[in-house]
Amino acid sequence: MTKKSLGSSTHLSTERDPIRDDFRNFLFLVWKHVLPNAKPTKLQYDIASFLQHGPKRLIIEAFRGVGKSWVTSAFVCWILYCDPQAKVLVISASKQRSDDFSTFTLRLIFEMELLAHLRPQGDDRMSKVAFDVHPAAASHAPSVKSLGITSQIAGSRANYIIADDIEVPNNSDTQLKRDKLAEQIKEFDAVLSPGGRIIFLGTPQTEQSIYNKLPERGYVVRIWPARYPDEERRAKYGSRLAPIIGRELDLDSGRVGDPSDPERFNDVDLSERELSYGRSGFSLQFMLDTSLSDEDKFPLKLSDLIVMGLNPKKAPRSVVWGSGPEQVHEKLPNVGLPGDRYNRPIFIEKDYLDYEGSAMFVDPSGRGKDETAWAVVKMLHGTLYLTAMGAVRSAGYGDDTLTKILTTARDQGVNIIKVEPNFGDGMFAQLLRAKSAVFYPVLIEDAEWSKTQKEARIIDTLEPIMNQHRLVVCETVIEKDYLSTENLPADEVNKTRLFYQMTRITRARGALAHDDRLDALAGCVAYWLEWMSRNTTVAADQRKAELLDAELARFMENALGGSAVSGPNWMGQR
Repeated sequence: MTKKSLGSSTHLSTERDPIRDDFRNFLFLVWKHVLPNAKPTKLQYDIASFLQHGPKRLIIEAFRGVGKSWVTSAFVCWILYCDPQAKVLVISASKQRSDDFSTFTLRLIFEMELLAHLRPQGDDRMSKVAFDVHPAAASHAPSVKSLGITSQIAGSRANYIIADDIEVPNNSDTQLKRDKLAEQIKEFDAVLSPGGRIIFLGTPQTEQSIYNKLPERGYVVRIWPARYPDEERRAKYGSRLAPIIGRELDLDSGRVGDPSDPERFNDVDLSERELSYGRSGFSLQFMLDTSLSDEDKFPLKLSDLIVMGLNPKKAPRSVVWGSGPEQVHEKLPNVGLPGDRYNRPIFIEKDYLDYEGSAMFVDPSGRGKDETAWAVVKMLHGTLYLTAMGAVRSAGYGDDTLTKILTTARDQGVNIIKVEPNFGDGMFAQLLRAKSAVFYPVLIEDAEWSKTQKEARIIDTLEPIMNQHRLVVCETVIEKDYLSTENLPADEVNKTRLFYQMTRITRARGALAHDDRLDALAGCVAYWLEWMSRNTTVAADQRKAELLDAELARFMENALGGSAVSGPNWMGQR
């Protein structure tokens, strides 16, 4: 094929062009240009084949780091190589992400001699936001255009829409955000040219991933997990599992658990990532398993809480949990599992009484690897009230951290602070006592709370009290907990939130990447459960003593009263 025919839009030449015939050949050349000492891996080739031969509406779910965006950038170049009149719209969760995609595509066009005929010239548009390839005829729509998912999509036109990681924690961590994202995606069909294709690239961010909803709209999902799945997980994937993975498992079942693409990540690397992400996070990000709504796995549910505005000094004499549609609290940010909801009380008694006590539990971070977290829980008539929660990601010894803790204690009227002695042989408690003496005098004690496996300990503490609907949470605690992580990196935003931790904890060791806030809450609840148990025993002993005293009093009254009356007769008889 001549160079002239490469630049034409019709390609009527009958000569075979192996690059046009098979995208994988083009991908090999791109890799040779970008990574001279490497070539595409078998999974990257498989993704390339699916891009070329897949349906009009497809979803590529591949583990994080497999290079799906790079492969698809090369695919866009190949599309324009085959048909310079094609229009491609790249959409990502953020404008920066989509701009990076189009910038990489433009660089390939300028750097690869094979694509020299596509380079913008003269009056052609040329920017990372939008550019034309030179053979393209004049058009309102550029050859490649990048947008953020929240941008004005209406008015654009495209033969190909590449939706690259449109789902991220910040736009999918609540049901309202997920619903909004689903509506934004509907705009794609309005701008797609007849006969065009929509290609999603992504890694699920929640169990209620938008990628799980799209098959209902005719999309075909293909999944490439980081490890060969076992039979149970393979059954969950069903027909969505990449055929290459299924075929290799059928040939050798001993591959289960091995890396599916060892050239990208070997077993040691994946194990390190699993440790970093936590089991649930690794399952989501690397195994693409979103079937995590099993009630037995996640025993703590937001729907078991009572959510209402709380007074820091008083509480209603009685609060009754409700679960009807009228009690669902829709406006609060919800990072729970699919279908989980916050509930308002169905009944609140008008009489308000002083709390019987106010306790704080502090879980120090040590030297800043995790958060230093604290929770304030108050008690009235056997019901517990979470009125405040705080956390900082600074070294546990810092004076600012101590001040923030004691400020919360003072504002909440805390009577006792329990500190988990998880480092420094109780040094944190000693520093807190010294600071407390001049800032807010309060009883500070080391907690005896870390003697069993953390996950089981937290669940065993919180599950009974939540199942009985005896834990009331202040609305502002939920709001502040959500807002407190907004400035963290995207992969950390949810992991450090209290109510995300609450609904994702399981009894498996290492189930959570971070559990500091949940551990602080559980520690404070454990204090009150111990206090109530101790006082219940004391009350029972007191009641027994009262009953015994009453019985003895009746006996003495009868005995002495009878002697006083009959005594002389008895003496006289003698």
